[in-house]
Amino acid sequence: MNIRVGQGYDVHAFADNRALWLGGILIEYEKGLAGHSDADVLLHALCDALLGAANMRDIGYHFPDTGQEYAGIDSKILLQRTYALLQQKGYRLGNADCIICAQAPKLSPYIDKMRECIADVLNVDIDCISLKATTTERLGFVGRKEGIAAYATVLITKD
Repeated sequence: MNIRVGQGYDVHAFADNRALWLGGILIEYEKGLAGHSDADVLLHALCDALLGAANMRDIGYHFPDTGQEYAGIDSKILLQRTYALLQQKGYRLGNADCIICAQAPKLSPYIDKMRECIADVLNVDIDCISLKATTTERLGFVGRKEGIAAYATVLITKD
């Protein structure tokens, strides 16, 4: 069995007049995140982790922010397409462990819904998706409420 690990990281600045999408769900907050797509920082980090584990470059290579077809796209579609690329190479997800770094909004009430959404998109058991949220104790751009960062680590396997 071939076992691989991948790591992803993404960051987006807050922006006015945008919806806040995290983990595939809409979060109630006064600002959203700036980006070419819906700017779902968590799903972007997860895409990069999956692609990295399979040695398939990164999300920007497959879905460039210069492509009009990706303007405003739902990041769940990007995650679905990313996972399809891995499956074409014979890989499947073992598990994902993700962290969202946000001073605001409070994300605890949304964690289970995000896990469910990600598991649904990837067609895996919810137990395969771990998600934690943390602050940066008011340090750095996250602590100043300028944006949100996300980390993802995945294990993929090929029989």
